[in-house]
Amino acid sequence: MRTRTLALAASAGAALLAAATLPGSAAASPDSPREGSVSAAELLAKVTSCSQISNGKYKSDDETSANIPVCGKNGAVFWKADMDVDCDGQVTSKCNADTDPWFQDDTAFHQSDDKPLNAEKLPYVVVPSSSSIWNYANSGIKGGGVVAVIYNNKVEYAVVGDTGPTKIIGEASYATANALGIDPDPETGGTDSGVTYILFKNSKVSPIESHSGAVSLGDSLAKKFLQEN
Repeated sequence: MRTRTLALAASAGAALLAAATLPGSAAASPDSPREGSVSAAELLAKVTSCSQISNGKYKSDDETSANIPVCGKNGAVFWKADMDVDCDGQVTSKCNADTDPWFQDDTAFHQSDDKPLNAEKLPYVVVPSSSSIWNYANSGIKGGGVVAVIYNNKVEYAVVGDTGPTKIIGEASYATANALGIDPDPETGGTDSGVTYILFKNSKVSPIESHSGAVSLGDSLAKKFLQEN
């Protein structure tokens, strides 16, 4: 829930391996190619064109131009952006006021015990707060909804866990970045391009803090997404 003004350096020269040569893995680690059984290539093949559903476009950071639309597909919405690292929520060794200049000790959506989410441990995605540009709730997106986050031929399932600025898009938790092999440092990490976020409509992981639940439901919804688009 912050506005980033720091320009993130792009990580150049990363080799992209063909999805067919990458074995599947349910474990979230920087070198795991995907979670579940649907590959990054299969998902990306369905989001090559954009049917814009947002009334306008978003910025990736304060100093950039607004050029990122929210796009609609059967059963999902998606956008392609950067990734700023969100450390908001519970105070941990990696996420606190000392490590993150923008740190806030709360998230828009809470765990089943009503505590804020744990950005260090839980893969979650930040959606822009509702505005005249786009109201996420009107598109069937809710707290705990499943998101397939794709970067460098890897798929990580996350939940909608926080809301951010009304004009900026492209942010996910420390755990999401770490699992995708992106530098998770909340101050200097992230990546300035190459991330695709596919949010499945009318989905909800319960409890929201169950990452295994997000993977299981996400894999099922991803298969359905391939069939319907």
